[in-house]
Amino acid sequence: MSDSTNSTSTDEGTPGSYVTPGQEYTRDTNYIEDRITRDAVDGWPVEAGRYRLVAARACPWANRSIISRRLLGLEDAISLGLPGPTHDARSWTFDLDEGGRDPVLGIEHLQEAFFKRTPDYPRGITVPAIVDVPSGKVVTNNFPQITLDFATEWVGFHREGAPDLYPEHLRDEIDDVAEIIFRDVNNGVYRAGFAGSQGSYERAYARLFDRLDWLEERLTDQRYLVGDTITEADIRLFTTLARFDAVYHGHFKCNRNKLIEMPALWAYARDLFQTPGFGDTIDFDQIKKHYYIVQSDINPTKIVPLGPTESGWLEPHGRDDLGGRPFGTGTPPEPPRPGEEVPAITKG
Repeated sequence: MSDSTNSTSTDEGTPGSYVTPGQEYTRDTNYIEDRITRDAVDGWPVEAGRYRLVAARACPWANRSIISRRLLGLEDAISLGLPGPTHDARSWTFDLDEGGRDPVLGIEHLQEAFFKRTPDYPRGITVPAIVDVPSGKVVTNNFPQITLDFATEWVGFHREGAPDLYPEHLRDEIDDVAEIIFRDVNNGVYRAGFAGSQGSYERAYARLFDRLDWLEERLTDQRYLVGDTITEADIRLFTTLARFDAVYHGHFKCNRNKLIEMPALWAYARDLFQTPGFGDTIDFDQIKKHYYIVQSDINPTKIVPLGPTESGWLEPHGRDDLGGRPFGTGTPPEPPRPGEEVPAITKG
C-alpha cells in the first residue's frame, strides 16, 4: 500500500502531506476489490503471462506480495514491475527503469494504469497493484487479498515444492492473528507516525508496544506465529519488523525500544530474514529513502540517516532449537531472478 493513500497536495511534482493537525490518523482501506480467480468470477481469469505485479520494494504492504511470489515460485506466471523508492503526489514512478518507463507497461506513473481502469480515479494510487498487461488497466490493489489469492487461486502455477502459506485447517487462526497484527502493528506504526495530536500519538504508541509485548511472549516458545511452518501471518508481520529499527523507531517515534532489544522478536525476525524469499527481498537503502524523503512533513530536511547497521540481520538466531519446518514438506525457493536481486548485506 502506498504511503500516499491519505496524502494531499496541490503540486503534482511534490510529495503529499501525511499528518492532519489535531486528528488521529485513519487509513483509507477502500481498494479495487476485483480478484483474479480460476473461475474468473470478476472477469479476470488466472492466466500465466497476462498480469504484472507492480510492487515497490520500499513499501511494506507491497513487500508482502514480492515475498509471496518468491516463496510460491510465481515468477514465470506473474511478472514484476519495480517502482523506485520515492514518488510525487501523483503516484509511484518507474524511475529505476531505462527512460523512466516500465518496460512492459510502458508507463511513467502507476497512476496511468489506474486511470485506464477508472478515469480520474479518486482514491490513493497504491502498491501492490496488479495490472492487466493487454489492456494496461489495473485489476486490483486490494493488498490483503492479493497474497491470499497467490496462495489459493494460482496453485496451478506454483513451483514444485512450494509451501502452503494458507493451509486450510489453520485459516481461521491465521486470519485472526493477521487481523490483530494489521490493526495494532502494521498500521499501528503509521497511527503513531502520522498522529496529528499528542493524545492520538500516545494511544497508538501504547497499543503498538502492548501488541509487540504480546508477540514477544507468543514467539518465545514457538518458532512461527501459527502452526510449525511459515504462513501468511509471518509474511505480514515480517515486513513491519524489517523496517522497525531503520524507520519506525526514529521517523515514526515508535521509540520505547528497538526491535533488537526484544529477544524473541529480534531472533524471529532474523530467522525469517535468513530464510530464502524473505531477506533477499529487502532493500534497506530504498526503504529509508522512501520514508525520509517522501514524508517531508515529518522530515522536512529530507536527510536520510546512515544507520542503523544492517549486519546484525545475519547473526545466528538460534530459533532452530524450537523445531518447526520453514517450508513444511516443501523446499526453499531458487535464488532471485536476474534483475530482481537486492544489495547484499556485508557481515560486520
